[in-house]
Amino acid sequence: MVESVAIKAEGLYKDFRLPHEKASTVKNLFTGLLNNRKRSYEAQHALIDISFEVKKGEFFGIVGRNGSGKSTLLKVLAGIYQPNKGKVEISGRIVPFIELGLGFNGELSGRENVYLNGAMLGFSRQETDAMYKDIVGFAELERFMDQKLKNYSSGMQVRLAFSTAIRAEADILLVDEVLAVGDADFQRKCFEYFKTLKKQKKTVVFVSHDMSAIREFCDRAILIEDSKILAHGSADKISQHYLRLFMDSSGQKSGPGNKRWGDKTVTIESIEASVDPHSIIIDEVLKVQTSITDPIAGIRIRNSAGQEITGTNTKLELQNLGHVKKGQKIKLRWRVPNVFSDGIYLVDPAVVHADGVTICDWWDEATSFAIKKTRRLPYNIDPGFQVEIGTKKDD
Repeated sequence: MVESVAIKAEGLYKDFRLPHEKASTVKNLFTGLLNNRKRSYEAQHALIDISFEVKKGEFFGIVGRNGSGKSTLLKVLAGIYQPNKGKVEISGRIVPFIELGLGFNGELSGRENVYLNGAMLGFSRQETDAMYKDIVGFAELERFMDQKLKNYSSGMQVRLAFSTAIRAEADILLVDEVLAVGDADFQRKCFEYFKTLKKQKKTVVFVSHDMSAIREFCDRAILIEDSKILAHGSADKISQHYLRLFMDSSGQKSGPGNKRWGDKTVTIESIEASVDPHSIIIDEVLKVQTSITDPIAGIRIRNSAGQEITGTNTKLELQNLGHVKKGQKIKLRWRVPNVFSDGIYLVDPAVVHADGVTICDWWDEATSFAIKKTRRLPYNIDPGFQVEIGTKKDD
């Protein structure tokens, strides 16, 4: 491998065997072992002919929709999975930021888990002693370190795991969606840490759904779709290509997941989002299948990592739909100020009964819209800050 290359992947294939029959009870599982009938399997092709190189000192992005194979690829690079075919060459020591907190023990305290995780990363007790104060300070968990880890929230556990993991000396870091977890302050610390890594010319392979983060940090990236590399190139090029995956051939934004449920007394017949310089306009048509009184229609907007950004409903906006009759169609237009930062956003519409609990129709990721701005912030909202600089005269 060329000295300037940190990672070289050649012709990687990874398959998983999925059984057709399901053993639903312990008894079935054991009796199945004695059954002469052979169980049948099908192959799930998680990675198909994946080849790329990451240069030393490069921030390299891997993007793709859920289930495309990104996390599997990262685990192959980390040596957690072995490929069925192909090879990976690594030049340097790797530290994977994958499934943070995987080695934690819920029955131990936060303090004990820091030492346990430190030992797994190769630190001596004396080295962990020296780092302990910084680890706890970064995670902002000083008051909780003597509590059992099982009493921590998932966000607290990730903060502690991340704060411990970044102490490891590594030539190459593999990072899987770290920016999608934790509160805003923790995410800010993650951004600052990644900025430091860029300045230090560390080699980083970064998996994310957040196109703002991909553009902010990555030099190059690849786009994976259906277990194959669909495109490779600059972070800008790959981000734009990723956004186009969420649009059908007519240019309308279509939902990537289309998860939907409810009793269908009122259904969402259509929904479409459009963008102008000042507003996001969401046009929606409801169809009444069964006459009811005072249904409530609402929308939720999330970023591409699934985090909720904002939302509202007709009740909050003091708009009463009243009694609606079977066969009636209701047109709604939602208008949202365009304060969103660069990226892709998902729209989840819903209609519920007057009790606010019983769902008529809930449609996750029914549509989406893309924001493309020359001004890029590492945050979801860009309210249009202004700053004035002057001089103050001495008294």
